[in-house]
Amino acid sequence: MQKTRLLIIVSLLTGLIFTAFQCTSTELTSARLYIQQENFDKALDVLKKEVSKNPKSDEGWYLMGYVYGEKGVLDSMVMAYEKSLAISKKFETEITNNKLSKWAESFNRGFSYYKRGSETQDPDSMKMYFDKAIESYKLATLIEPDSALTYRNLAFVYLMDGRNEDAIEPLQKLIEINKELDGYKYLGQIYYTDGVNARQKYQMEGNPEDSIKAQEYFNKAIEVLEEGTKLYPDDGELLKTLSACYVETGREDVALNSFKELVEKNPDDKVFRYNYGVILLQVGNYAEAEKQFKKALEIDPDYANAAYNLGVTYVQWGTEMSKEIERSGKMDDSYKEKYRLSIPYLEEVVKLEPDNVDVWELLGKVYSVLDMEEKAMDAFSKVDQLRGTGE
Repeated sequence: MQKTRLLIIVSLLTGLIFTAFQCTSTELTSARLYIQQENFDKALDVLKKEVSKNPKSDEGWYLMGYVYGEKGVLDSMVMAYEKSLAISKKFETEITNNKLSKWAESFNRGFSYYKRGSETQDPDSMKMYFDKAIESYKLATLIEPDSALTYRNLAFVYLMDGRNEDAIEPLQKLIEINKELDGYKYLGQIYYTDGVNARQKYQMEGNPEDSIKAQEYFNKAIEVLEEGTKLYPDDGELLKTLSACYVETGREDVALNSFKELVEKNPDDKVFRYNYGVILLQVGNYAEAEKQFKKALEIDPDYANAAYNLGVTYVQWGTEMSKEIERSGKMDDSYKEKYRLSIPYLEEVVKLEPDNVDVWELLGKVYSVLDMEEKAMDAFSKVDQLRGTGE
């Protein structure tokens, strides 16, 4: 009896193997041969026939995906692979490996184009390379839609190309997938810049809709940046942009309280000191701003941003004093002392950043106020030279 049962099982297994062999269609056999010969057009033709006759052909869809990948039609490759996997997981390993390979090809191609674009000086060539990089990265996101690295690089190319609005979606994906710092930082900066531009347009043209848009952009920025600061509370750039948004929306008290608390908790953090100083400067509290920037420079004497903003603090302080004196009708040049205090800090910045045209221009104005004519002329000549307008 046992022997009879064993013979029946062997017979059934033989039948299954035979049936499976018999189920391999002519189209699949031909497709495999064409693929070996790298005749992908012919392979695609017979595979289309295969899946038309047998829509549940997991191997047919798998091979079609492979062929599309070799032909560089990656959207169709992804579609075919998804159909194969929806039918069965038989070719899952092969599909995963092949998709990873095609993703790497697209990603590396995108990086190569991006690098070439960032290194060229010709604007047309730069745009061409950036466009090619964007195309490659978008294909990479199609193949691996959960790759944060791809979205980050795609966003950076858009930003380098000046296409800030196009960078929004990949930055949102970067946040969605990985809660990445760069996503919060750059998305917040885009919304903040949009808000500033809309507000400036409103101030120039007086259209109330632009004022509403500005408020909407600032609110979007605040939403993104507040979420980011919860995850990255020590990032100075996030806090700086967030504080600027608070100021733009009339919430200076929120910004001041936030940074005051950070400084109290981290008194030796130069970035927090600096950012707190920036807010104080923005609200016109020059004496307190001076303290914060000086403290930041005590912590790091080479902190160029703190030196520059301390110089700006003295200039704005002196300008405000000059206006008050003018309104009072008194003859008083005490305000010039503030301008004089700005000079060593601004001069230090141009030593560190000799091509910084804005600082040279500010120095020229300070020298002029203080009747330092020769130095003022030298500074403005430097401005003309850097801007390419000198003789």
